Amino acid sequence: MDRFHLMSVFVAVAEEESFAAAARRLRMSPPAVTRAVAFLEERLGVRLLTRTTRLVRTTDAGVRYLEDARRILLDADEADEAAAGINATPRGHLAVTAPVMFGKIYVMPVITDYQRAFKETTVSALFVDRVVNLADEGLDVGIRIGSLPDSSLRAIRVGQVRRVVCASPAYLKEHGRPETPGDLSEHQIIAATAVSAGPEWAFAKGKEKIGVRLSPRILVNTNDGALEAARSGFGLTRLISYQVANELAAGTLDAVLTDFEEASLPVHVIHREGRHGSAKVRSFVNLAVERLRADKALQ
Repeated sequence: MDRFHLMSVFVAVAEEESFAAAARRLRMSPPAVTRAVAFLEERLGVRLLTRTTRLVRTTDAGVRYLEDARRILLDADEADEAAAGINATPRGHLAVTAPVMFGKIYVMPVITDYQRAFKETTVSALFVDRVVNLADEGLDVGIRIGSLPDSSLRAIRVGQVRRVVCASPAYLKEHGRPETPGDLSEHQIIAATAVSAGPEWAFAKGKEKIGVRLSPRILVNTNDGALEAARSGFGLTRLISYQVANELAAGTLDAVLTDFEEASLPVHVIHREGRHGSAKVRSFVNLAVERLRADKALQ
């Protein structure tokens, strides 16, 4: 059997964790999928998958082979596109990831415009407030907020954001404005764990670093939840500047402690750098970079 075909079948089974689901995805018969994986394992002389009555899991060798197979198949697709010409029409499936609110506000408009322009593409979007490994999760493009670790990914800076402490004008009128980070202990705090994972909020004054331990009245795992509680006048919260840009502009929230804000956080578009450059990835990245760099809330 063709090696690329065997890899494609194995990747589908590993990602779907099911022979039947992989067969539907590949439009093959379940017995044909089973034979392909068995042939591949026999050819390699190693077990790649463990099978139970309910689930299919990759073995340790299978995890490594899955990563390599994805990369090889991606390189093969990119080579095909490069051979077709630099101006080849983007086609195929694109997988994108971003933080939840950033994805909702900024990435979804890019996705819909991208698909309007390129009819032969499909897009899946994974919006989560955690650092995602593109290779491990089979993703093509990501938006990352914060400093980037050294990696083989291509990163294009598109802007910057900062952490902002804010509250409704009604709350500040009733309870007063905190003048220093230490004043926060006298206020009702709404903490979003996606922005501040621990009980301490960090601030800075010049070169001095200031940490304040807090006891939030509300601890919520979504930024939307913290934003809604702050808008309702319950207390002070700390969110990323793009998340509250509209509220600050409209006057429904006011920023406080601006003299104590930490350094801005960079925003990057990241993608896996192939040897040739996939038309579908290149086109999406170009569109995302153009849109994000033009947005004043990210500058």
